[in-house]
Formats: sequence, structure tokens, C-alpha cells
Amino acid sequence: MNFFENAAFGGKRPEPLRVAILGASGSIGTQTLDVCRQHSDKLRVVAISVFGSVAKAAAIAREFSVEHVVIVEEQRKGDPAVAQIPDSCDVSFGDDALVDLVARDDVDCVVSAVVGFAGINAGYAALKANKLLVYANKESLVCGGDLLMPLAKPGQLIPVDSEHSAIFQCLVGERRSDIYRIWLTCSGGPFYGMSREELSRVKPADALRHPTWHMGEKITIDSATLMNKGLEVLEAHHLFGVEVDRVNVLVHRQSMVHSMVEFSDGVVKAQLGPSDMRIPIQYALSYPDRWETPSDRVDYWSAPDFSFGKADEEAFGCLALAKEAGRTGGTMPTVMNAANEVANYAFRCGQCGFLDVERIVGHTMELSEPQPVESLQQLHEVDERSREVARSVLSEVGR
Repeated sequence: MNFFENAAFGGKRPEPLRVAILGASGSIGTQTLDVCRQHSDKLRVVAISVFGSVAKAAAIAREFSVEHVVIVEEQRKGDPAVAQIPDSCDVSFGDDALVDLVARDDVDCVVSAVVGFAGINAGYAALKANKLLVYANKESLVCGGDLLMPLAKPGQLIPVDSEHSAIFQCLVGERRSDIYRIWLTCSGGPFYGMSREELSRVKPADALRHPTWHMGEKITIDSATLMNKGLEVLEAHHLFGVEVDRVNVLVHRQSMVHSMVEFSDGVVKAQLGPSDMRIPIQYALSYPDRWETPSDRVDYWSAPDFSFGKADEEAFGCLALAKEAGRTGGTMPTVMNAANEVANYAFRCGQCGFLDVERIVGHTMELSEPQPVESLQQLHEVDERSREVARSVLSEVGR
């Protein structure tokens, strides 16, 4: 049995699949709920978490008869909307409650749509508890892949990112040893083709207008800087066991070829489809089966011509920095990710310029010494320390 076969649940899939959605109020969480609505005979939402969106959590709990709700932000205990959550629902607060939630006996599958490094503890706990882990939390895999991947049994960890879902699908039935390289497609973001001088003038509102996908603010900014593609390179490196430099970023503006795999004999497999995140979400929840599409089908007779190009790592230096962190390995991806989360937020708040995101990440990496990855506690310490360094660099940049 290889990585792409389904050994979860001992080969026997529960039906309905009892699902816990972490980050249920965000973009991926909301689209996961839509898939669950369409397939209520096969999927049952038994638990959700939100960071602080209590009113949204209450609405979801009522609609789906959810049994367990976690509010991560503990100061929300006094939020009036807590009273709107049904009395039959168990409500808990804090990070530890999130870890407890994923290990519950009445949860079969955990959809991790938490944004950023914050999702690593729950992902680790879900794998340790032998849950099916449907993963959209790329940052924690980038930082903790050395810890998470050895825990994943065949078919237990299934990616939700459209690109990694595409690669996963291209590799079903194939041997990992036959992979020559991965072509990771990229829309190019809203600033494709711009010079650094032009990029120095862009504003957060410009960066939040992605040409293809509707996503949360953090990932949309990451897509504009191409840091998101850098994170996805490292994610593919861990998920599919390929060297960082065998994951090639390919700009494809039409966003219909979601990624490709090239094999040792020169054959290339590609996965195509609509730009609709519900499709990879549904595939992760249905694997190894396929269910009726949640999206409109593509009329390939009238589809636009496809074009491909090379990502400009000189103009968009965040991509180069992410790959550098991946080549270095150890805790350096955690350093890089922490600095990016600080810089991304600062740019959104108007505290620095677009190109300053790259400067903050690069300087933080220069000031950090990588170590071999040993534990979750170590990664949390590196993350916290790197955020402090990045904030110090930010204060210098802002002067």
C-alpha cells in the first residue's frame, strides 16, 4: 500500500462521516459547510471551532445540529451570542479545547481550515488520534512537516489546497519513486508582470483583489507577494517527498490547470477543472470515491487558450525566500513563516509597504540560526522568538 491508498478507518469508511470543521467561519470552513449541505446523507457536522466569531458559530450550530463548539478566543466567554448556541451543544473555550475536540471518539474526520501556524497542535493531535485529516492549514505543515508526516498513515492526510489536491489526484495509482518533478501552478496574483518600482506603490486594497479566487485576507496577501506559492512549494515537498528544487512554480493565468506531475519517462499528468474550492474539499471528504460536482462544469469548447510562464523571483522575492528556507530545513521554515505572518498583518494594517514584507522576512531569516526539528514545544518557541525579531525589524523598516 502506498501513500495514496486509503488505509484510514482500517479500510472501512463510516457513513455518514462525522466531521469536525476547525475554522468553520472562514472561507474554507464556509465552503466545507456548503459541501456538507449538499451531501448530508454522507457527511454529518458534529463539531466546529471558530476563533472569535461567536454569532457565526451559533448559526452553524443551529443549522447543522452541531454537538460540540470550541471558541478559541477565551475572552469571548461573555459574548451575548454565546446564549444563541443551542443548550444541547457542548461549548468550550481556548486552544486546549481545540486539541481535545479533534481527539473525541465521535469525530471521524477533522477539516483543519485554521489560518497560520496556530493550527499545528490540532493537526498533530488529529493524526495521533488516528483521525482522517483534511488539511487546509499549509503553514503548520510547512513548519512541522518533519513531525506531522511520519504520523500520517496512507490516506490519512489529504490536502485541500487546489494545487496539492491536483497533485494528489495525479499520483493516485503511481509510485512516488517515478516522480521526476512537480509543476505547481500559480495565477500570478493581481500584480503579475509589475516591476519592483511599481510594486513599491501598491496598497493593501489592491493586493486584496485576487484575479481568480475568493479567499481570506491573509492568504490573499500571500498570493499577491507569491509567499503563498512559496509555502505551497514546501507543503508539496513534505506531502509528496520530493526535493524543494523539484517543485517548479508555473504561472498559469487562467487557473484551470491546477497542477501537473512529470514522471521519469517524460509523461506529464495534469488535473483541470473549475476554479471552485468546493471541488478539492469534496474530493478530500469523498476519497477514494467521487461525488456529483458542487460546481458548474467547464465547457472546454469555449475555454480560453492556456498560457504558461515562469514566476519572477527577483520581483517577488518572497517566493525565493520560502524556497531558501525549505532548502535550509530544520526550524528555518518556522522562522520564515512567523516573520511572514507578522509582515503580512502589518501590510494589511498599513504599517509597512508591499516590498517591506519581503525585507522583514529576509532580515528575520538572516538573524536566525536554524536547528533540527525536535518537538512541537520547540517549534512554538522558535515561532514566538521569530515574531519578536520580525516586529523589531518592522519597527526599523517603519522609520
